[in-house]
Amino acid sequence: MSGTKRANIKVGQPVAIVLKQDQRTGKLTEGVVQAILTKSATHPHGIKVRLQSGAVGRVKQILAD
Repeated sequence: MSGTKRANIKVGQPVAIVLKQDQRTGKLTEGVVQAILTKSATHPHGIKVRLQSGAVGRVKQILAD
């Protein structure tokens, strides 16, 4: 499932995000959503979230529970 739609992302869901410093390489960081930071319904580069680890980035993949 794509991470560009806010409705697809729920707090407590495992996701893979790309951090700001990793945008050039595309390195993904996995974690569990703590908060959804993007207010709009969609975003072409992915919805911005904060993980429970404190990392902030844009969702690239929604992982299976």
